[in-house]
Amino acid sequence: MKEQIEIKTLELFPVLDRMLVELLESLTDEEWNAPTVAKLWKVKDVASHLLDGNLRGLSISRDHYFGEPANNINSYQDLVSFLNNLNMTWTHATRRLSPKVLIELLAITGKQYTAHLEKLNPFNNAIFPVAWAGQETSSNWFHIAREYTEKFLHQQQIRDAVNKQGLMTKELYHPFLDTFMHALPYTFRNTEAAENTVVSVIVSTDIGGQWNITKTAAGWVLSKGDSTKTSHSTVTIDPDTAWKLFSRSWTAEQVMDKVTITGDRGLGEQVLRMVSVMA
Repeated sequence: MKEQIEIKTLELFPVLDRMLVELLESLTDEEWNAPTVAKLWKVKDVASHLLDGNLRGLSISRDHYFGEPANNINSYQDLVSFLNNLNMTWTHATRRLSPKVLIELLAITGKQYTAHLEKLNPFNNAIFPVAWAGQETSSNWFHIAREYTEKFLHQQQIRDAVNKQGLMTKELYHPFLDTFMHALPYTFRNTEAAENTVVSVIVSTDIGGQWNITKTAAGWVLSKGDSTKTSHSTVTIDPDTAWKLFSRSWTAEQVMDKVTITGDRGLGEQVLRMVSVMA
C-alpha cells in the first residue's frame, strides 16, 4: 500500500508566516503588551516564542545541534517541565529585543525553516515523536503537522488578544484541528468501555468537522467524518472554544456551559481533558 500524507500542512507555512508578519507590523505599542490566553505571556512573548520555534527547529532538525541536553527525562511530566523551562528562559531573554527586530527575524527564519521542512522525506522518522499523541516514533509528515499547529496556535493567541481575526478559515483552521484530534485516542488510553463503543467530537460550523474514536480489542481507534455506527457519546463544541480548550488555554470546567454532551456523560467529559500540546 502506498504511503500517504494524512494531513497536508507544509504548503500553509508560508501563508501563516506572511500573515504573522503583516499582523505584527500592524500592532500598536499597547497591543504588543496585551495579555493573551497563554496566561503568563503577553503578545510580545508569544511572538518571541514563535521565533524560538523557528530557530530551535533549524538548529536541531537541520543542523543536528541540540544545545542544552535534556537530561534526567524519566516521564512525560519531566519532558514538559524541561520544555517549559526552555520557553521561559527564552522569552525572558528576548524581552530586550525590539518588536522590529523580532519581526525581521521571524520573516527570515520562517522562510529558512519552511525550506528545511520541504527537504524532509515525509515518511521517514521524525527527529522527535509527537508525545502528546502518545507516539514513541512519528513520521515527518506528522511532525510537520505538529509544527503547523504551533504556528497556528500562537498566532491565533495573538489575534485573539488584539481582536484581529483571520486564521479561523476552513483552509487554515481545519488542518490545525485535524492534527489536534490525533490526541483523542491517547486521551482515552485508560478509559474502559465495551468493544465497539464510539465517542464522537463535532466541532461546529463549516470550518469544523467530526472525529470519532472506536474501542477495539487493541485500544481506541481514530476516524473522521460521520460515524457508520451509533455514537455512545457525542460532544459538540464551537471552533473558538475548541482551540482554547485543547491547547489548555481554558480548562474543562471553564467550558462546560459552552459544550453540549449527548449520551454517556462520563465519556463526553473525558473528551474535554484532551491536551494537544506539551503541557
